[in-house]
Amino acid sequence: MATSHTPSPASHQPADGSGAGHDAFHPDLPDRRGELGALRARLHHVRAADVDDGTAQSEGMRRFAAISGGTVGSERIWMGQTHVAPRTASSNHHHGESETAIHVVAGHPEFVFLDDSSGTPEEVRIRTSPGDYIFVPPHVPHREENPSGDEEAVVVIARSTQEAIVVNLPELYVLGKEPGTA
Repeated sequence: MATSHTPSPASHQPADGSGAGHDAFHPDLPDRRGELGALRARLHHVRAADVDDGTAQSEGMRRFAAISGGTVGSERIWMGQTHVAPRTASSNHHHGESETAIHVVAGHPEFVFLDDSSGTPEEVRIRTSPGDYIFVPPHVPHREENPSGDEEAVVVIARSTQEAIVVNLPELYVLGKEPGTA
């Protein structure tokens, strides 16, 4: 049977201070920090006000980490938000070995990459709406654009690596045909 519990302000903060701003409390479970480690033995609640902008950045957008190795001890996932101001584009970039899943929360961001399946590299622009999802495979160069004149674009991002990997690039290229290679 599920129980509901609202922790008191003192009860949801680990004694060692490692979870400042994050809930790590369950009233029905014993404290097993010594066995599994403080970050791996409990659920974590990261409040919207506690997302961290001290993560990898690209010009033209702001990234905020919520779930990461540094914030909650995750080992195989990073999750956060990206905000793109009206009439703004991010710099070109890729996310290294990370697979990236994107959920559009607000605005109509456009995701831009190069495709050469026709034999000639062409810029492809995917226009999105709130509720849409985008998948970005590892190492695929892309950028985000917000063509709106008055609405910020906000997306939630999940990556398959513990921390945000962002490799900023001078230009887009087709994966496998990096500039300067034959």
